[in-house]
Amino acid sequence: MPLPVLADPYGGAGSQRVTAELDWRCLVSQWFAEQGFAVLVADGRGTPGRGPEWERAVHGDLYTPALDDQVSALHETARRHPELDLGRVGIRGSSFGGSLAALAVLRRPDVFHAAVASAPVTDQRLYHAHWRERFLGHPDEFPERYDAASLVAAAPRLTRPLLLVHGLADRKVHPAHTARLSGALLAAGRPHEVLFLPGVGHRTVGGPVTEQLLHHQARFLHRHLDERPAAPAGDPSPAGDS
Repeated sequence: MPLPVLADPYGGAGSQRVTAELDWRCLVSQWFAEQGFAVLVADGRGTPGRGPEWERAVHGDLYTPALDDQVSALHETARRHPELDLGRVGIRGSSFGGSLAALAVLRRPDVFHAAVASAPVTDQRLYHAHWRERFLGHPDEFPERYDAASLVAAAPRLTRPLLLVHGLADRKVHPAHTARLSGALLAAGRPHEVLFLPGVGHRTVGGPVTEQLLHHQARFLHRHLDERPAAPAGDPSPAGDS
């Protein structure tokens, strides 16, 4: 029987997922595999480990190369493994990976059919200036880069199921990011789910709610992927749109 696919990237600068090292993120990916998903972990442009040119590819545009590479990795993996069902593809992630997961269903609903986004940066102007200005420059000089990377501005494009998760004690990515995106989705009439976690910081996995949280995510993904999702109605984002 064809397997639903779950992309499980980080995708951002400073963190490489595909290594020989076994860490807690590998265990989480393995757990989702045991729930019946074919889990795909891929490092795209912007991640370390493949040289300066690879890392600099996201300068001025944090998300388009990273998202394009997740799509390419998915299609190449499916070419090698025809047992994967590209009609049932989910994506999950946290921090940069959470932003990437949300953006995947906003920009590429033709590829990704459901997303779980934990602790996402949704408005680049709300994030740490010393980090974002490395990639996007000063917002007064390059406002168009910040606008293009805004998930809040893209909220009306949502046509796929989206679960937002955020720890209310997160001091790295303030919960206002998720609240602002949720507010924009509500204003646009786009259904979605939000789970705020009292007392939980930036890393939502690893604390006392880990087991319940992972099961909640798995149930959400199974609910929306177990039956082949319908084509998004009135999709405002054609394939390849950035």
